[in-house]
Amino acid sequence: MSTSTTMIGDRRRAALQRSQSVNRHPSTRDRTTPLPAPPAVFYVMAAVIALFVMLGLVMVMSASSISEFHKGKSPWGPFIKQAMWAVFGTAGLVTAMRVPLHFWRRMVVPTLIVCSLAMFAPLVPGLGVNVNGARAWIAIGGLTVQPSEFLKLASLLFCAHLLAKRQGEMHDPKRTIRPVLWIGGLGAALSMVQGDLGSAIVLAAIIFVMLFIAGAPLMPLAAAGVAGASGAMLFVFSSPFRKDRFTAFLDIAAHKDHLSYQTYQAMIALAQGGVTGEGVGRGSSKLGEYLPLAHSDFIFAVIAEELGFIGIFAVIGGFLLLAYAGMQVALMATDQFARLIASGIVSWFIVQAVINAGGVVGLMPVTGLTLPFFSAGGSSLFVTMTAAGLLLNVGRRVR
Repeated sequence: MSTSTTMIGDRRRAALQRSQSVNRHPSTRDRTTPLPAPPAVFYVMAAVIALFVMLGLVMVMSASSISEFHKGKSPWGPFIKQAMWAVFGTAGLVTAMRVPLHFWRRMVVPTLIVCSLAMFAPLVPGLGVNVNGARAWIAIGGLTVQPSEFLKLASLLFCAHLLAKRQGEMHDPKRTIRPVLWIGGLGAALSMVQGDLGSAIVLAAIIFVMLFIAGAPLMPLAAAGVAGASGAMLFVFSSPFRKDRFTAFLDIAAHKDHLSYQTYQAMIALAQGGVTGEGVGRGSSKLGEYLPLAHSDFIFAVIAEELGFIGIFAVIGGFLLLAYAGMQVALMATDQFARLIASGIVSWFIVQAVINAGGVVGLMPVTGLTLPFFSAGGSSLFVTMTAAGLLLNVGRRVR
């Protein structure tokens, strides 16, 4: 009888241990439980990201080689630099995908502090670099780094951590909405001080989407949105040059020789591309000074000219597919921190792509934002690929 009692006790203890293992927090299960097979959307996202990075390298090479040759420089220069950053980005993507999410939660505060302090570096004389009226870069050796790209990711992680930690207090704006808006507002203000309105808009969009997904009350959220938009307009109209540059898209033909020069040339490139395009490397808009920023801000125009409507449809369709798969991952995530990371990263990619493409085709102001995964820019590519790794991290852990 004692043997039977012992066996029953052993079975109860085993059942209790299994129950505790099942009810353990998702971030804790990451340490002990083998990961399940990733869903189909994980492979969809991985395929889109890989194709985007490879196509981006091809288009940077096509858009920059001839102009660099005419300047007496190596035609391979921008491509080699972009490829180097793609290698760094691949390392960041793999690391972000494989490191458990609980590690990222422990690092959110020091990462945000470091990235926020780095935003002051471009304002230091001799260290900051001014590009097209924005002092948003720092020169380190032969490389230039844009701190605002890192701040986007750091702010996203911190806000996801805070909102997940206080998930049961979303009814209290002082505990949830207010601290998140302070973080977003500080980052946007620092970006605007640098003259980088585009980064401020994207950062604000990330914050508002995450608050909405987290269940923040709509009225305080709408009031904060109106206040933020008013602040952005005040910043734009406080300078006649910024106002003229921001509103030039409303009459492109009248400003085609100055403020809307690149947009006008980009629209010509779009028209020349037709349905099938002129072929990779055969576009003429990138020659000379027709489209000076063809390999960075206006690479969407080069894609349209050389790959035509088919290429543009593929790029836009790829972003939509990435957005759909990313939101499916967010919906399937059982951990609030993972859900907010996925939704924030998807909103980041889509908002930035829409603003970039909208400026190129003349439907929106030109803000200097890069096209994610495509435009030349080391900081942008590295941080974008690292953020994509976090998105894949969430995707490979959902059931």
